[in-house]
Amino acid sequence: MKTFTLAALLLATLPAVAQSTDGYRFTTVVNQKVTPVKNQAATGTCWCFATTSFIEAELLRQGKGEYDLSEMYIVRQKYMNQLDDNYLRRGKGNISQGSLSPSWVTAFNQIGIVPEEAYTGINYDSPTHNHKELTTYMEAIAAEAIKMRHRSPEYFELINSLFDIYMGKLPESFTYKGKQYTPKSFAASLDIHTDDYVMLTSFTHRPYYREFEIEVPDNWEHARMYNLPLDELMAAADHALRNGYTVLWDGDVSEKGFSFKNGVAINPETEQTEDLKDTDFARWNKMDAQERLAEAYKFAGPCPEVNVTPDIRQQGYEAFVTTDDHLMHLTGIATDQNGTRYYITKNSWGTARNDFGGYLNMSESYVRAKTIYIMVHKDALSKEMRQRIGQ
Repeated sequence: MKTFTLAALLLATLPAVAQSTDGYRFTTVVNQKVTPVKNQAATGTCWCFATTSFIEAELLRQGKGEYDLSEMYIVRQKYMNQLDDNYLRRGKGNISQGSLSPSWVTAFNQIGIVPEEAYTGINYDSPTHNHKELTTYMEAIAAEAIKMRHRSPEYFELINSLFDIYMGKLPESFTYKGKQYTPKSFAASLDIHTDDYVMLTSFTHRPYYREFEIEVPDNWEHARMYNLPLDELMAAADHALRNGYTVLWDGDVSEKGFSFKNGVAINPETEQTEDLKDTDFARWNKMDAQERLAEAYKFAGPCPEVNVTPDIRQQGYEAFVTTDDHLMHLTGIATDQNGTRYYITKNSWGTARNDFGGYLNMSESYVRAKTIYIMVHKDALSKEMRQRIGQ
């Protein structure tokens, strides 16, 4: 299995990015080794694919080799955990396909992990993942148990049988590279310490340098993360990427400026500003807001972007236009021909939906505005930051 490096990725995508005379021309600033892009397909399991990719990169960073870990082994346990939580909340819990990275950690600590070859999670007539039918039946069974106010032994047998039918029976043991493992012993062999990972966010309605429970629907496990000033959150991501680490990212991809097809995510400036010194942008001052957006969303080349302040970011969060609808994996930093910084981002939508191998570059402005939280290894933080948050 080939491991992607970002330098190779960017070299491969440069011709395709040039969509006009100028186009987007990216230069790699830093890149880290990661495993190949996977495909969550017709499922809402980005939380697991992104976190698994992040953990696989951690194993590479630590010199433990390249692994292809089973996302669906973790997803199945997450469904079980959600069903328990939802029942005890009398049907007012969250049993959607989505979640956050703490669900990966919880499931891993409960049941271990297996390689993809030991559990693909596809036991139905489909070459790719599709959980629409599975979750429809799961929700129906869950609703009946709540209506009866009772979970009988048959209920648990029915739920497990449903997952067995669609995802396959869980392996009690398996052989991997000539060695016999159980899911727990395999997890132990990877020597992953989940307590070494911290989540960071930035919002003004909570005190800085303290933990709080992020108020998004997918945080059904009530995970807490450290709240930082926005500039320090960005600095933490940069410090990690520049020092051999990757970053797990959760944020909003519902904006028109997010274009996976075009391999970029941008946050165009629509307000009239003082004369722009950059000759590439001077013509923007002759455009009104609608003209600027129309031009930007051609994705034909860089455009002026919003200077995102903490207040602007908070407004998006409180207006529910900045949501946690997708998790991805930040694997490096690049700049365009104007010096604007972007975060090289590994997605989990396969490699066929864009011309960039399943990657895109998110601008600094977009990331400042649309990040819900990031997760990093605590050693990826500066000494000063670790002191401030007590890590």
